[in-house]
Amino acid sequence: MDDLALSTAWNALRWKSGKEIIGQIGQLGFKAIELNFNLTSSIIEEIKEAAGKLRIKIVSLHNFCPIPPQISRRHALPDVYSLSSLDREERKKAIYYTQRSIDTASYLKAKAVVLHCGRVNLPDYTRKLITYCALGLKKSLKYKRLIREMVKQRQRAARPYFENILRSLEVLDRYAEDKGIFLGIENRFYFFEIPSFLEIGRILKRFANSRIFYWHDCGHAQIHEKLGLLKHSDFLQTYGKYMLGMHLHDVKGMDDHQAPLQGEIDFRMFYPYISKKTFKVIEVHQPVKERDLLKAKIYIENIFDGRL
Repeated sequence: MDDLALSTAWNALRWKSGKEIIGQIGQLGFKAIELNFNLTSSIIEEIKEAAGKLRIKIVSLHNFCPIPPQISRRHALPDVYSLSSLDREERKKAIYYTQRSIDTASYLKAKAVVLHCGRVNLPDYTRKLITYCALGLKKSLKYKRLIREMVKQRQRAARPYFENILRSLEVLDRYAEDKGIFLGIENRFYFFEIPSFLEIGRILKRFANSRIFYWHDCGHAQIHEKLGLLKHSDFLQTYGKYMLGMHLHDVKGMDDHQAPLQGEIDFRMFYPYISKKTFKVIEVHQPVKERDLLKAKIYIENIFDGRL
């Protein structure tokens, strides 16, 4: 198996320097990393130097990387500027800073940039669904009505936002082609985010034979299954052949970004859909402990090497 990567989402905000970020990751035995979305240009330079010394490859970046200079590290988000925004100036900024991420990926000799594609700008009730589930109301009429209403609202409002993400991706695909970088369109957590399940297919059809592929976030897909929106396997069976990479993290209750083995996902389900070319990135958040991350690393490597 190609090297399993760890996202710096795990420890980036714990440290002020790239040397410290990479030093901790190197001690765990990882030989590949993905840079997450709250790193400044200066920290990225420090990461480049430290990773070079430790022979750790930077395989992918998560947009925006580096963060826009006017945004603080703690307030950075992958769609702080939305690629689907109806505000022309915001969308221009989103395209510009995504191009900057593509430039950075090229500079670091990474291969891919993971994108969030914005949202349909309506109040999102995903957290309300989660609350209903916690209260044991998943089979209630109230729960089913809320899902129906969410679907109706999204269908009525989505068109201009989806048209704008296609416009943004047209620009970014050409730019990525010039730089030799692949773009991964990530399935999302919130129901009103873009792309929906069907929109993933529309994007892939529109950009067939391009630099744009599917990026599977297993935690997000698992949450959708638990909410009764889609089966996790639907994503894999429908879009697995277009999959550029994966974000690997577990789900415990309704909390994602847990270490594999700390939740309920059977990660063996992904084995038929991966190849040597698939980017495999563990994307866990604090407060995941080092010992649990080490166990997860061994577990995932054994699965993808065909030993489990």
